[in-house]
Order: sequence, then structure tokens, then C-alpha cells
Amino acid sequence: MNMKQLYTVPFERNGERVKELNYQYVQRIMELEAREPPHRFIYMDEAGFNLTKSRRRGRNIIGHRATVDVPGQRGVNITMGAAISENGVLTHIPIIGPYNTERLVTFLDALYRDLIPEQERGQIGDDPPKYVIVWDNVSFHRSNIIRQWFAAHNMILI
Repeated sequence: MNMKQLYTVPFERNGERVKELNYQYVQRIMELEAREPPHRFIYMDEAGFNLTKSRRRGRNIIGHRATVDVPGQRGVNITMGAAISENGVLTHIPIIGPYNTERLVTFLDALYRDLIPEQERGQIGDDPPKYVIVWDNVSFHRSNIIRQWFAAHNMILI
């Protein structure tokens, strides 16, 4: 018998409730794919980072401490919001600080302007494509303001 690396697995990942939620999600995507007019999927996410990262390890002569100069201030956090589809990156907006509902609405407005030319906004006919936004389950993604934005812009939120 060999010793093997242990991998931690969240106990709920393979639970019946999670499996049922995954099944419902896949069923909803398949229903959208089968409907007319065609649906275009857009995947959105935000990622935060800090530019003042420094090395944790270093090299020096034996007997001497490895040191590195670091700034006294930690620096600002930057958050990049991006939307991609099968056509590549649609919109990306870096901001200082975290995303919240107000900043997300600004991002969605920019995405809407990038997706739909001004002369085509509000037009009905010729079966314009429906846009489906797929994103993670952050609390401000589910706010009433965001839901109202999606209703006003005729987009689907998953």
C-alpha cells in the first residue's frame, strides 16, 4: 500500500441538494439554448488584487539574512470587472476598491452600450438576440436594483 496525498473535499459538494441544483442549472441552460430567438451567453466576474505584493523568499550568502525593501504603505486594492462571450472580451473596467451595486450598474450600462449599438436600442423585430448573463452568487448581484436593471434592458440573469 502506498501513501497518497489527501485532498480535502467540501462535504456538501456531492450532497443530493447540490446535485439537484446543478441538474436544474443545466436544464435551464439547455432550455435557453433550444428557444428562439437565439440566446447569447455572457460570462461576468470580478477579481480583486493589490499591486504591492512582495517576495516571501530570497537568497543571500550563508550566514546573512535575505532582506528586501518594501513600501511603507500597502497600496490600494484594484478590482477588475470583465465580461466575455464566445467572441472574446466584451467589456472590462478596472476600479479602485471593491465592486458594489452602484458600480455594478455602471459596469452593466457600459456592457449594454458595447453590446447594442445606439441605433438598435429599443427596436423590436427581426428577433434580436437575447443576452443571458451568467455570474457567481455574490449578494449584490441579487439586489432589487440589479433585477430592475435586467428587466428594463430585456436581458436574462442566471
